[in-house]
Amino acid sequence: MSVAPPHGHGAFRGHARERRMALFGGTFDPIHIGHLAVARAAERCFHLDEIHFIPTGRPPHKHRAGMASYADRYAMVALACADHPRFIASLAESGAGHFGREVFYSVDTVRHFKQKFHGPDTHLYFLLGADSFLQIPTWKDYETLLNLCDFIVASRPGFRVDALRLVIPPELLARPGSAHAPLDPHAIALRRTSIYVLDTVSSRVSATQVRGRLDRNESIRGLVPPRVEEYITKQALYR
Repeated sequence: MSVAPPHGHGAFRGHARERRMALFGGTFDPIHIGHLAVARAAERCFHLDEIHFIPTGRPPHKHRAGMASYADRYAMVALACADHPRFIASLAESGAGHFGREVFYSVDTVRHFKQKFHGPDTHLYFLLGADSFLQIPTWKDYETLLNLCDFIVASRPGFRVDALRLVIPPELLARPGSAHAPLDPHAIALRRTSIYVLDTVSSRVSATQVRGRLDRNESIRGLVPPRVEEYITKQALYR
């Protein structure tokens, strides 16, 4: 189910190609090779020019005791992105003083990027995992969010695309035969945007798994980038 960019996204406007940018938010506690595998797959399939990794400050849904500080999580994201020219560590949800103490909502972050990079030659995507998308009805102003930009949903083993439709309000869906409908048969056309499914990425690493291994004093080699592993060791995180 890996998909090509929507029709027209690779087109040239005069001599300037459209700039394709994805926002990839999360706690990144810590960032691991699974996150990077999803980002690389999205970059390849959608010909993305930039992927902005956005560590959240105080996550509205996922706060837990023992979470690494915003400064540490951002530092690990920056290290993980350092060798990827199209990957950008973003401070968009760092808040005042870049302390990461404020709650940010995805709808506001997307609005921020749309205002900052406003223009007909920039196309914005929101990248997230399938399980996160299935929770989207619990997000602030999620109907507005679904209308703001296209989504790239990273699948997982056993995931069915039809499950995505179950959490989308029917009134947001495009009418059959709509001119807006994307060419990809696996995509879901909304009235203003589209939802694309990124085929299953082979990595099954999770942040919970990484933290658990560290708590048991087990090696995390191969689960996180080497620079991130070195940072975790030096800062004695998750122990």
